Amino acid sequence: MMADDAQNIRRKIIHIDMDAFYASVEQRDNPEYRGKALVVGGLPEGRGGVVATASYEARKFGVRSAMPSKQALQLCPHAVFVRPRFAAYKEVSQKIREIFRRYTDLIEPLSLDEAYLDVTTDKLEVGSAIEIAKQIKDAIKTELQLTASAGVSINKFVAKIASDMNKPDGLTFIGPSQIAAFMEKLPVEKFFGVGKVTAAKMKNMGLHTGADLKRLTEDEMTKAFGKAGRFYYQIVRGIDNRAVQPHRETKSVGAEDTFAYDLTQLDEMNPELDRIAETVATRLERYGLKGRTVTLKVKYHDFRQITRNQSVSTPVSSAAEIAQIAKQLLAIAATDDMKVRLLGISLSNFGEPQRKTDQHTDQLRLF
Repeated sequence: MMADDAQNIRRKIIHIDMDAFYASVEQRDNPEYRGKALVVGGLPEGRGGVVATASYEARKFGVRSAMPSKQALQLCPHAVFVRPRFAAYKEVSQKIREIFRRYTDLIEPLSLDEAYLDVTTDKLEVGSAIEIAKQIKDAIKTELQLTASAGVSINKFVAKIASDMNKPDGLTFIGPSQIAAFMEKLPVEKFFGVGKVTAAKMKNMGLHTGADLKRLTEDEMTKAFGKAGRFYYQIVRGIDNRAVQPHRETKSVGAEDTFAYDLTQLDEMNPELDRIAETVATRLERYGLKGRTVTLKVKYHDFRQITRNQSVSTPVSSAAEIAQIAKQLLAIAATDDMKVRLLGISLSNFGEPQRKTDQHTDQLRLF
């Protein structure tokens, strides 16, 4: 009976990941880009361009997200570079979410182009998570002329790994009986939370796959990797009890820009802050948010970086208010010989102010 109960409450999790999302939207909307190596992101001219995403035609040449655009051009000289249209991507993302909501309200968006869905109980009573994933993929293709890849399993970790296995336009199911063997074969760098530094440490210890990690006791894992060791101990055994969180709280909203040449005068920087503040205000309006803490980010020519912030008692959201505070922070931080390559503004502290501290919140907090 207990085994039956455990089976009955076993979750059905789908991870949906759009295929080369920004590039695919551009190719859909602009027929002249179809079949071409397309890079969406900063332009290779100047010095600050970074790849947001690349079409599969460009990926064949080694172009990847977060790569400098200049490097992408060297790898793929015939690539077409276009700037992102985030408003268009947001609109498409909302339509994708509408398709998700036909089946479940338990949706945890990770970004514009990926999300977890808990379909343990689905609205249409389809019952099969694999069939739901197939129907969602078909709807995205038919209604939006885009493709998505899906991973299906009993927890978030395995579903996310599965969605990446047969891209593009893939559908991969990893059932309970397959998880143990799957995890043992998985390279350590594919494990959730294992970055480059931790992966290198693991390999230096002779730990290359899940099977290698599985040989360590929980105490040995914790001793080697701290608190994360316990998580690795569980995840290598396919244990991931994280629930799909449908309401992910937005902590901050911001924007930044890297300039083609160093800015040295406030008269040059202030108009840039006006422009960045406009972008932040647009994003705040999209989410219906107002915040009480404005943070200024400044990166210098030598890549040294500082942040300065100011909190106010009355929440702000307009571009003018945000820009004014950012300019005040910049003026305080300014030096005679500064050479600025990047400016950024973010707004945070969206909650209600604490009454006992209202009288102090207008002071500058510099760090």
